Amino acid sequence: PFRDRVIFAHGSLENLRDLAEQSGVTKVNGLLLDFGVSSPQLDTPERGFSIRRDGPLDMRMDNTQTTTAANLVEKLKDVELISIIKNFGEERFAKRIVRAIRREQEERPIVTTSHFAEIISRVVRSPKHSRIHPATKTFQALRIAVNNELEQIKTVLNDAIGLLDSSARIVAISFHSLEDRIVKTFFRKEEKGCTCPPKIPICICGNKQTLKILTRRPLCASEEEIALNSRSVSAKLRVAERVYV
Repeated sequence: PFRDRVIFAHGSLENLRDLAEQSGVTKVNGLLLDFGVSSPQLDTPERGFSIRRDGPLDMRMDNTQTTTAANLVEKLKDVELISIIKNFGEERFAKRIVRAIRREQEERPIVTTSHFAEIISRVVRSPKHSRIHPATKTFQALRIAVNNELEQIKTVLNDAIGLLDSSARIVAISFHSLEDRIVKTFFRKEEKGCTCPPKIPICICGNKQTLKILTRRPLCASEEEIALNSRSVSAKLRVAERVYV
């Protein structure tokens, strides 16, 4: 029933403005941004996202991209790989993990997810009784780096302001603290508008309020929803409304 109201477009978050323009869309009444990874991608070993199912160390959300996770592990300098694992995975054992990776690479290349996860498991232990795999944070970090996820979120949020009509709402769903922090910071900045010091009586920065935050705290999944969809446990939803002043 919605065939005439739907336009499918192949692209990434950072292409939103161009895709809208190509589709003849100048303003929207609402925008839903879901920053989660597609479950079919996670569950398909050949895509290289899974820790527990063996596949190529790929992690590209878009197969037309050229750089894979295996490429990064092979070509990045130690300091660059440590930075990615530490900052994107919030992994405190980043240096230890990279040392283990380099030792293994002296013996053979790392090209599969199971091999990569096994290397990390040798040097990182999950907390007692934890069901989280010790390689989880490192896999997240590489996935973010391969797909440039955080920069794409920043780009699409900035581009969204120009697309939203008056009183239009923007809804953002994030799945880990790095994403949610970007959304929260952006919403607050756009709601505040003027960034001049309080002592200056007249605004000279030129920044105006563009959003009104509707969710002071993020909305999280209920126990019922989590029971139906376990991956919703980490989801956080924030909403803001476009204002013109």
